[in-house]
Amino acid sequence: MNFDLLKRLCETPSVPGREEALRATVREIMEPLVDELRVDALGNVIGTKRGNGKRKVMLAAHMDEIGFLVKFIDKKGFIRLQPVGGFDPRTLVAQRVLVHTAAGPLRGALMPGVQPIHLMQGDPKPLKLEEFFVDVGLTADEVKERVELGDPVTMDRTTERLGNCVISKSLDDRLSLYVMFEALKAVKSHEVDIVAVATVQEEVGLRGAGPAAYSIQPDIGVALDITLAVDIPGNDEELAVTRLGEGAAIKIMDGSSISHPKLVQHFKEIAKREGIPHQLEILPRGGTDAGTIQPSRGGIPSITLSTPTRYVHTVNESAHERDIQAAVDLLARYLEQAHTSDISY
Repeated sequence: MNFDLLKRLCETPSVPGREEALRATVREIMEPLVDELRVDALGNVIGTKRGNGKRKVMLAAHMDEIGFLVKFIDKKGFIRLQPVGGFDPRTLVAQRVLVHTAAGPLRGALMPGVQPIHLMQGDPKPLKLEEFFVDVGLTADEVKERVELGDPVTMDRTTERLGNCVISKSLDDRLSLYVMFEALKAVKSHEVDIVAVATVQEEVGLRGAGPAAYSIQPDIGVALDITLAVDIPGNDEELAVTRLGEGAAIKIMDGSSISHPKLVQHFKEIAKREGIPHQLEILPRGGTDAGTIQPSRGGIPSITLSTPTRYVHTVNESAHERDIQAAVDLLARYLEQAHTSDISY
């Protein structure tokens, strides 16, 4: 796999509503892969790879990652945070973060405002997001001179290889941007118009994909995202959702959408015919951009193609290289045959 590309995507900061750095990177990567490139009013990057004009397929992978915005600086210079995205407070203790200021990033320690264990009496209480603060090691005056309300804050972790896997703070959803770009490169021929969209603000309510779909008016929508692989100790087998190393996941449903059954069948048939490792996915909660593509205008037949990922919404999101390649292959082969998809009821 092109690890350098994935690493570049994952390590470029991009919290919801502040996707400007990654948007510049995505435009640079996508431009040579499409015939036309534009950015809409919300900041979605939209690239069109023209076919015969008879059918249009929209791909959607989101650019934003869960993070924070600076919401307050106290009299001692500690920074208080507004979450943008779904964090589990248990995963945040003693992490390092980057505060992205106009003059450049400041490294900080993310800590909860609770007693240290040396002073604590009794069992620790459950943590709350509002208890967390960032210490950047500066005086209050220095912090207020350099940091503004609304500055983005992201986790300070690199993207690395881990055995046969990759590990990163933001595979959700840079991994799907990677899959989208690599599939665009791998497509041999296609009759459909392919409209590849790097969407904004997915982590705060799927806000970017819906307006993009409304303007594009695709015949078919394919969301690209990661999904849970809970194939780890402490969980019942039936709750795994997906498993690492068993292939790309063809989503049947999640908390935001039910995939078009004929699209599910078509993806399954292609995967079996081409020998592409795959598995089926039902995700009880959570959703993808398909949730806002599907009800756009008069309704758009939609599906999500997922990459199984362990430890989602932590700094250790992990995916297997075999599953990543399977997602690339399945998407590319589908786009070559998308003109044959039966989407009637």
